Amino acid sequence: MENLLYIIAVILIIGWAVGFLGFHAGGLIHVLLVIALIAVILRIIKGKQL
Repeated sequence: MENLLYIIAVILIIGWAVGFLGFHAGGLIHVLLVIALIAVILRIIKGKQL
């Protein structure tokens, strides 16, 4: 399950980069970035607890 969270975060970051550089979709792209960052932070926190 932890790998799935990491994969989703990476996909969201890539989607943000493509959207930001290619389409300038505005707020939606930044929401994706925030979700990806939260996922990465949760993975780091959970990784330290093990």
